[in-house]
Amino acid sequence: MEDAIQIVTSIKNGQVKPIYFLMGEEPYYIDKIASYIEDHLMPEEEKGFNQMVMYGRDTSIDEIISNCKRYPMMAERQVIIVKEAQDLSRTIEKLEAYSDNPQLQQLWSCVTSTKRLIKEKSSISRLLKPE
Repeated sequence: MEDAIQIVTSIKNGQVKPIYFLMGEEPYYIDKIASYIEDHLMPEEEKGFNQMVMYGRDTSIDEIISNCKRYPMMAERQVIIVKEAQDLSRTIEKLEAYSDNPQLQQLWSCVTSTKRLIKEKSSISRLLKPE
């Protein structure tokens, strides 16, 4: 719960990171953070062109990365939310190259609530470490 409050508070204070991985066994807080990002991060009039909700079972890592590389249209940032990302677990390591140099105009939120998406020794697990 403390992590959820910390993430939402930092977003409210304008300290938005380019990538969030929300995962674990407690779907309540994961869903709350994802909903907050979806509802509050950008004004309603910018969402049509600059906010995208994707589902892991209906997309691929390549498609997600391609969307992340687009520039926002008449907005400060683009928000891409991937729900049910556990369906991407076999190819999640493809995010390594993108995560090394993410677009600063993007917020990419990867949401899963049924299992850990990133293995502890994974090369992209460093993204999960607090600064």
